[in-house]
Amino acid sequence: MDSPSNWHTMSTDQVCQTLHTTHEGLRSEQIAKRLNQFGANRLPEPPRRGWLMRLLAQFHNVLIYVLIIAALVTALLGHTVDSGVIVAVVLITALVGFIQEGKAEKAIDAVRNMLSQQAIVIRDGHRMQIPAKELVPGDIVFIQSGDRVPADLHLFKIKNLHIEEALLTGESVPVHKQVEPVAVDAPLGDRRNMAFSGALVTYGQGTGIVVETGAKTEIGRISTMLSEVRTLTTPLTRQLDDFGRWLTGAILFIATLTMMFGYWVRDYALGDMFLAAVGLAVAAIPEGLPAVITIALAIGVQRMANRRAIIRRLPAVETLGSVSIICSDKTGTLTRNEMTVTTVVTAQYIANISGVGYNPHGTFSCNNQDISPQHQPELLEICRASILCNDATLIEKDEEWAIEGDPTEGALLVLGAKSGLEPKNLIQTMPRDDLIPFESEHCFMATLHHDHAGNGIIYVKGAIEAILSRCNKQQRKGKIEPLDPHFWLNQQEQIAAQGKRTLAIAMRPVPENHRILHFNEIDSGLILLGVVGIIDPPRDEAIEAVYSCHQAGIKMKMITGDHATTASAIAMQMGITSHPRSLTGIEIEPMNDEQLRDAVESIDIFARAGPQHKLRIVEALQDRQHIVAMTGDGVNDAPSLKRANVGTAMGIKGTEAAKEASEMVLADDNFASIAHAVEEGRTVFDNIRKSILFILPTNGGQALTIIAAIAMGTTLPVTPAQILWVNMITAVTLALSLTVEPAEPDVMQRPPRNTRTPILSRFMIWRIVFVSLLMVTGTFGLFLWELNNRESIETARTVAINTLVVLEGFYLLNSRYQIASVLNREGLLGNRYVLYAICWVVFFQLAFTYLPIMQSFFHTTDIGVASWGRILIVGAILFLLVELEKKLMHRTKL
Repeated sequence: MDSPSNWHTMSTDQVCQTLHTTHEGLRSEQIAKRLNQFGANRLPEPPRRGWLMRLLAQFHNVLIYVLIIAALVTALLGHTVDSGVIVAVVLITALVGFIQEGKAEKAIDAVRNMLSQQAIVIRDGHRMQIPAKELVPGDIVFIQSGDRVPADLHLFKIKNLHIEEALLTGESVPVHKQVEPVAVDAPLGDRRNMAFSGALVTYGQGTGIVVETGAKTEIGRISTMLSEVRTLTTPLTRQLDDFGRWLTGAILFIATLTMMFGYWVRDYALGDMFLAAVGLAVAAIPEGLPAVITIALAIGVQRMANRRAIIRRLPAVETLGSVSIICSDKTGTLTRNEMTVTTVVTAQYIANISGVGYNPHGTFSCNNQDISPQHQPELLEICRASILCNDATLIEKDEEWAIEGDPTEGALLVLGAKSGLEPKNLIQTMPRDDLIPFESEHCFMATLHHDHAGNGIIYVKGAIEAILSRCNKQQRKGKIEPLDPHFWLNQQEQIAAQGKRTLAIAMRPVPENHRILHFNEIDSGLILLGVVGIIDPPRDEAIEAVYSCHQAGIKMKMITGDHATTASAIAMQMGITSHPRSLTGIEIEPMNDEQLRDAVESIDIFARAGPQHKLRIVEALQDRQHIVAMTGDGVNDAPSLKRANVGTAMGIKGTEAAKEASEMVLADDNFASIAHAVEEGRTVFDNIRKSILFILPTNGGQALTIIAAIAMGTTLPVTPAQILWVNMITAVTLALSLTVEPAEPDVMQRPPRNTRTPILSRFMIWRIVFVSLLMVTGTFGLFLWELNNRESIETARTVAINTLVVLEGFYLLNSRYQIASVLNREGLLGNRYVLYAICWVVFFQLAFTYLPIMQSFFHTTDIGVASWGRILIVGAILFLLVELEKKLMHRTKL
């Protein structure tokens, strides 16, 4: 039995014929065969690597190789403590990666856990409850309010059935279902005769035929898609891999070349040259760099957490700083996911209502002047009808307002409360006698009420087309007059053009003894009170964040399951785009990859987009070399969240599937937090660059000192053990203080960085060479000075190693700003951790120089005040030369 893909186009009889079932349900023998044929109604687990392979894979990284080499070298030199620290860094890094990969696999588990656990079915003519995993195609399933749909169903019997499908479609309002077939090209959100597995029944009842189970359901397709999505490496990881390979090769080549030069040209002993080469490698390898980068990322994680952005994968911190495009879902991210009445049109005027969401506080205004509903008869009547012709409930919990029931009815209830009417009191004053519930066949809801004086009234709300045809009068200034249908249709078009949904509200007085409501009483003779415009409003702070992103050179794209008109209206309100052009999922379907790549560059709004469309859009943008951040909250967003460079899920209203597929979770569901996170990400990368720009010249200065000594045929000015001391005490310690540098003032006015450029720019290479030469000149110069003044080799080396440390301390101050001068109060004193680090190093360096045990171990000796004076002068000269170089570089803009 083959399963067609277009169940939504078929009638109930066609479905029954295809699946060989009836309204009495399947027979026992059919069920057993189909369970064997189709398998259990659950999502299959994808193949996964074992824990050992996942752990070993964490060591497959060039930087890890560099650390292992450094550990081996230090171990060979007998420095077991240093070697142990490096090994610990390797193990911790691998363990963090192993844990994070395990968490990533929970994304698919989270989708699987959203499926219903039980189902009510009809089998062999009997109604029964069974585990949902035992459902098979052809089963007859009953669903009602509060249920999760247990499989994909073709509906054939409904009673006021509303199903929330936001997790699959992104649409903010529950879908009112029907039994009639729909067009073959209808997107998922418009397939109103279908109920999809995992969706939530919010109102009413329904009965349907199971047409797909397990992996073939819509949520199963998303799960399969999610397991097949390839996660990209981060820009920094790729660049560090390339940098690590280049640096390792260069260091080994130079160390070997130096050893051969000393042996063949300078006639040094091969053993001595081997030790010199080892010392050179130890000096040049920045073994502390991975630790510094990891700490910089960790500090970024903490800073982002303080700004309500929770990072789940460490490298995502830096990737945020590279983002060039943010693709955002609309509902619940840019908007509040709380329907709000913002416009009320009466025959006399158009009223605007302030306040958003379900908070029942707001004002009414007309032509920018406040008005009171209590003094506007038709407006007050509309508010009264909004409360009485309504099945929703407004509640306050923990100082937060929410509604129970349909969101549209909740919006009307809040409208009534904003007018000053108290819903509970009004319902007691005018109790409901009868009602006609909303059905798709008539598209309206009507209720009958009487007050305690016996005055009766019918209130009706519904689609304007359904209400207008039943009205022959309208109310203006408290008086009844003939209906002007053209006026109302024109108003509806204007409201709809703003992306708002419209509802018409009408009334009809009835006598005291009229206690039962009949359809024929609604067919004609109604008095139209007005039309309301309802929308899920944009967040004010999100509008500011969009502007901030544009200022930072980041483009915005809206991708939503909602209708194109609504999406365009919200996008234009938020400043995402200046024109309403959009692309729908149906239009994306026939496009090939090249056509879509062209379209995504020029179009900013994508509507009625399913999960496969969102994934293709993200991939197309990445093919255009963009670094993409994607936001979302539903299961339908999970594949694109996983594929994006930075997937961002909503922490409050987001599904677990979306959170587990993401690198970042917004604790406050606020798009503005993304802009803050981008700022922190850029700051983190700046600080990583500053750390690299500090570490490499200091390592270069140490290495060049050894090379210069061999080239000149003199004694080595520093020993390998002394170099290890510098690396352990100064290089990493001082560099760490740069990881907490605050954001530079222009960080959000720059364009996103080009991730295709190497991590070492021409400017950085020049700075590294320049500072390295200054350091080797100062260190080697004072070393030769001491020897020429007939000082011992121990004294000369002690001066040399202290010179190297002091030069690093002065250069640390230079490194706070890459181009700007630090010759001001903020530049010299603005980061207290830099000052702490310098004091720390001074303390240990004095101990290194003067403590007998350190002198015995490192072969140092006491040096006098004059030597310290010369060291400080050399350090100050380096500091001033680097500041002069900055000034010249700023002019030439190398």
